[in-house]
Amino acid sequence: MSVEPCCAPVLDGALSEPDASALAGQFKVLADPARLRLLSLIAAAPGGACACELVEPIGKSQPTVSHHLKALREAGLVESERRGTWVWYRVVPERLEALRGALAAPAGVAVPT
Repeated sequence: MSVEPCCAPVLDGALSEPDASALAGQFKVLADPARLRLLSLIAAAPGGACACELVEPIGKSQPTVSHHLKALREAGLVESERRGTWVWYRVVPERLEALRGALAAPAGVAVPT
């Protein structure tokens, strides 16, 4: 899967309407605590995580976890692969890097803390 940044870094200048909309959609997916936890569980699992392993740690029903995984997949943050009966998920590091890059300060620019 080839992942290209959707837009210029936020701190480089004003975002266009389409760029702001694209970024907001991706960050909106991560704004849900269950999705953020799922992403961290998948990222922490060497070789990815089986959907069957994600229900108990999240404490949500299987359909709810599947809904959240679908949102993460549609946002391009995770990839899925069917292995027999189960679906395995792995993080798309390039997508996370693109989001991180969108918030990165340009070299030499101090960001107030």
